[in-house]
Amino acid sequence: MKKKIKLRSLAFLSLLLCKSPVQAQDTTASTAPAPTLQFSGYAEAYYSYDFNEPADHNKATFLYSHSRHNEFNLNLGYLKAAYSAARIRANLALAAGTYMNANYAAETGVLKNIFEANAGVRLGRKQLWLDAGIFGSHIGFESAISKDCWTLTRSILAENSPYYEAGAKLTYSTDNGKWLMSVLALNGWQRITRVDGNSMMSWGTQLQYKPSGNVLLNYSTFLGTDKPDTARLLRVFHNVYGTFQLSEKWGLTTGFDIGTEEKTPSADGTNLWYSPVVIVRFAVNKKWTVAARAEYYNDKDGVIISTETPNGFQTSGYSLNIDYSPVQNALIRLEGRNLRNKDDSFAGKDGPSNNDSFITASIAISF
Repeated sequence: MKKKIKLRSLAFLSLLLCKSPVQAQDTTASTAPAPTLQFSGYAEAYYSYDFNEPADHNKATFLYSHSRHNEFNLNLGYLKAAYSAARIRANLALAAGTYMNANYAAETGVLKNIFEANAGVRLGRKQLWLDAGIFGSHIGFESAISKDCWTLTRSILAENSPYYEAGAKLTYSTDNGKWLMSVLALNGWQRITRVDGNSMMSWGTQLQYKPSGNVLLNYSTFLGTDKPDTARLLRVFHNVYGTFQLSEKWGLTTGFDIGTEEKTPSADGTNLWYSPVVIVRFAVNKKWTVAARAEYYNDKDGVIISTETPNGFQTSGYSLNIDYSPVQNALIRLEGRNLRNKDDSFAGKDGPSNNDSFITASIAISF
């Protein structure tokens, strides 16, 4: 009996001695963030009525979000998995909806349903990351996720600049979170699969400054081409915006896009397009908000939005939306919007028109 007790005592002591260094190592390792794997989802159903009543139920070709007329539909729905650790991170989101059908029309196969797919590694410094894959665009203050935007529908400048991009990016942010800087190598202007015959890499930059929690200033660029080598036209694009929380209830967003593209491969001059936008938001209370938008898009040379009218695409627009959030992860929205072009460039049941008005309602749930 005594021998058994002694043996047990020795075994217990040996176990303690063996475990001691392991416990010390675990204590040191616990200072680093524990790896996490999170699953999330989003679904936005909508109904939109276009008063021009397009026969094929497709709204204007330059609108990619909430693009179907007089029918209930899914604008965007996705399921996402996000992995994060001290030195690595990865995201994968698969999506469906009319936004995906309209905006990913140029992609092939299963790429049409990839909303996000990327992996990243932290390099040396705490806030220096290298990411590669498919990710949201570094351009603009509006994304395809409507609940994250102040207005229900997207501005014309957002609809006609990249929502997504494929490539690699190097991002550095300061420890205090005030500055963010990125350099990107891209497959092209909103491209996962590069245009056939295009051997030229495109490039992008982003500089973001947050002097306080109420102000965000951003400057993004794109340099590259969306054409094959035989018809290469160099495109240079600048995106500037600022968001300002003026008070507890009032918010302001201002944005301006301007771009140029060569007229011919021999660089015989350039075509220009530009677009300013202003959005004002008022929070009535924690559940109700109102937002108004004024915008203008000038692309008379048809670089991005081509028309067969004498003055090209020169369109002003206004919208007003009201939002109700009954719970934190649900948003019910209603918006009225009007677009007016210099020429009769909008298709309608009674022929071309210079005016297009529509009403859109949506319910968005995130989980």
